Parts: sequence; C-alpha cells; structure tokens
Amino acid sequence: MNAPASPVNPAASRARILAVTSGKGGVGKTFFSANLAAALSRRGLKVLVLDADLGLANLDVVLNLHPKVTLHDVFTGTATLEQAVLSAPGGFSVLLAGSGLVEYSRLTPEVRERLLGVIEEVKPRFDMVLLDTGAGISEVVLYTVSLADEVLIVATPEPTSMTDAYATIKVLALQQSRRELRLVVNQVARGGDGRGVATQLQQVVDRFVSPSVEAPVRINLLGDVPYDIAVREAVKKRQLVVETLPGSPAAQAIVALAARLSP
Repeated sequence: MNAPASPVNPAASRARILAVTSGKGGVGKTFFSANLAAALSRRGLKVLVLDADLGLANLDVVLNLHPKVTLHDVFTGTATLEQAVLSAPGGFSVLLAGSGLVEYSRLTPEVRERLLGVIEEVKPRFDMVLLDTGAGISEVVLYTVSLADEVLIVATPEPTSMTDAYATIKVLALQQSRRELRLVVNQVARGGDGRGVATQLQQVVDRFVSPSVEAPVRINLLGDVPYDIAVREAVKKRQLVVETLPGSPAAQAIVALAARLSP
C-alpha cells in the first residue's frame, strides 16, 4: 500500500541522511538497515530506507514486499515519487530499486542526476533517510555515499570483511575527506567483541591513512550485534527480527543502536 505523501514544507528541517554501506557483501547490511529503520521508527522518527543498491536490489526480498512501482520507474518518469514510496512492516517507509537492471551498474550522468534529485525531494519529508548502498567501492556506491551526511559501515569479525572495511574507510577518507565514520560489527560471538574489531581497524587507519590526510580519521563504534539464530529464522521468513522476536539478543542490540543514533 502506498504511503500517503507528506506536504513539503520548505522551512522544515532536512532529514539526516545516513549511508549504510559495507566493504563486502554477505555481512547482513540490508537486513540490519531494515531492522534499524524499524527500531528508529519506534522512537517516533519518520524514517525512509532508500534501496540504493541499484540493479542488485534485495530490500524487497528482506521485507517480503512485491512492489509494482520502483525507483527505476521514478528515474524514467513513468511514476511519481509518491507512487513509489511504500509502507513497510515496522512502521517505516521504503523506496525500492529494481533488480537485474544493468544500466545502473555504471555511474552515468543520468544516474547521478536522478539519484540526487530523488534524495533532495525526500529530504523535507522524513526525519532520517537510510541509504542502503551496494557493497564495495564502485563508482555508484561511492557517489551514493557522497550524498550522505554520515556514513555507517557494517562489518563482521571475519578477516575478509575487516580487510574490505579498511579499504572502504581508506577510499572515503582520501576521496571524500571523511574524517569520522561509524562502525557496526555484526555477527559477533560475544557482546563487546566489536570493540576489538574497531580497535584493529583504527590502528591500521592510524598507521596507513591518517598520515596522508590533513586530520586524523576516526572510527566511532556504534556497537555490535551478536550472532543469533533468531536472525536466521527471521531472514528465512522474510520478517524483521525486532518485530517478530523483540526479546532476542540481536533485536535488543539493534534497538540499543537505534537509541544511540537518535537525536
């Protein structure tokens, strides 16, 4: 069902734009984004998740939605933004992208202009916009991240994930002059293990990145989310863990992270 369009008030405070990204796929970024949005909505915020993984979108799968109108239709002018913004389980709104659209694998001037236009249009309508980006450091991902006020990197304790998270941090520091980045460590074995991951990343950044830029790059650990069988069950059922299993360790951790992100 389409969410009712909110009147645009030019004087309204603009939304906080938060890019949720990762160095590699498979770290649970999209599932985390959706559950974070639900937790933020519970705190009274009006939240939109924009599926910015153009061409390889799967937010619709996570939320078990079957959209008739997507971001592609808005880009091509065959539908309005109001028609494309949907209500999602969890009390937030979503703007879903199409899947398998090869034209969005490259950052063309058209993709750049249309994505910027959509984000500018939704800013006055929400308190927070989460940009669920693709993984890696492609031109499309980096441009999407450049449109955000803040960046949150999702990683896991796995060495490959940490290596790719460092690569992402390095590129964002050098190319976008990012000096502060938030970090969430997903699928930790024990609560608090995220601190060790953040410390290791910070040490490498201090050694190899900060000396090359004007000011030190800081990784701010927002928190960690434990490995939890409840997450696997929620993924299988295409449900939000904070909605269906709110007492699970993962759900409680995400709710705590939302509290730290709230104004």
